[in-house]
Amino acid sequence: MIAARECYVYVVLPGETAFTTAGRFVVDRHDGVATGRFVYRRAYRESIDAVELDPVELRLAAGTFETVRLGGLFGAVRDAMPDYWGRLVIERATGATTLDEFDYLLRGPDDRAGALGFGLTVEPPPVRPHFNSVLQLDMLQQQAEALIAGEAVESPPTLERLLLVGTSMGGARPKAVVADATRSYLAKLPRPDDRWNHPRVEHGMLMLARACGIDVAENRCGTVGHRDVLLVNRFDRQKTATGYQRARMVSALTLLRADESATERGNWSYLLLADEIRRSSASPREDLRELFTRMCFNAVVSNLDDHPRNHAAIAWQRQWRLSPAYDLVPSPVVAQERRDLAMVCGRFGRWANRDNLLSGSGRFLLSQSEATAIFDGVRTTVNARWRDVLRQAGASNADCDAVASAFDYAGLMQPVS
Repeated sequence: MIAARECYVYVVLPGETAFTTAGRFVVDRHDGVATGRFVYRRAYRESIDAVELDPVELRLAAGTFETVRLGGLFGAVRDAMPDYWGRLVIERATGATTLDEFDYLLRGPDDRAGALGFGLTVEPPPVRPHFNSVLQLDMLQQQAEALIAGEAVESPPTLERLLLVGTSMGGARPKAVVADATRSYLAKLPRPDDRWNHPRVEHGMLMLARACGIDVAENRCGTVGHRDVLLVNRFDRQKTATGYQRARMVSALTLLRADESATERGNWSYLLLADEIRRSSASPREDLRELFTRMCFNAVVSNLDDHPRNHAAIAWQRQWRLSPAYDLVPSPVVAQERRDLAMVCGRFGRWANRDNLLSGSGRFLLSQSEATAIFDGVRTTVNARWRDVLRQAGASNADCDAVASAFDYAGLMQPVS
């Protein structure tokens, strides 16, 4: 039996800017099975200000919560862990190659996604008051390129600048948290091997989604040191005179009680996610219409990377709502007969096809005619405006040509027999 690993879990309560100790988290391993246990601190649980850490596994209650899923990690804990990019930075900063999941959890950044924090002392540490400046983006880009190339980065402190990332919601691409006088941003940086201008194209896709009536994260593009960078407003942060208020945040992966392994992907489903939103959302009808619209948009633009980490629920107060949309990118693949979304989207599986999308309309509390109008409206807007919107976002004609095959592919309108 391996000795148990444990830590305290902190949370920034609604309207506050400092951490409060919510409870204690322990993982132990016996006979090859890792078991995670969480207990809310009594003083926290009995406080009138206390809130649940997630709406699925860690509802506010007495007793010990226990899980053997995800290597003993509750979904809300997993969501707060560093993603691929964050782990790469941690490994380079520490020089370690044998870190376990608990090490990544404790070495993750202070400004991880959502409102949770983790540490070894019962009293929470002070919240880090300052982050990278927008003016430091050129330096951050140079550090990121060196890290990607496997080159030496100046020192661990410079790596720490890149470690201030939004963790699990951002994926594998290089990024860093930056701030100006009014807000905090997730800066999404280009890679030297990009086939098109990713910041400009993603900026354009967010603009296009907004034109389709989708609630998207506020964003803008900037040019620093002859490189374009996408700045996405942290929708889980609100700057105040005393610091940043934080929204709790859980991914759709957590709402679905799913994992990222191949054996778990049968649970990756918009239909199942709609069921969970009906249970957890403070405004389920509005959020389900929004989710259905996003699903249609992803099919029309071939956003085939719409996995459950790219959907989330947030809570600024006690109630949970679907978060703004983020990570909307086209996939100009060769296939024309059939393209599959990352999640099941209808009776015929993951097929990004009009009939398939409409087949599950009832799960979204939509009539067939309402769902049809949403799909047709999204398709019409995308087809009429995608190139002009991407050009308005600063993408070049060459960038537009590189992604053109992503839009309205042939199989999208193929009748389902």
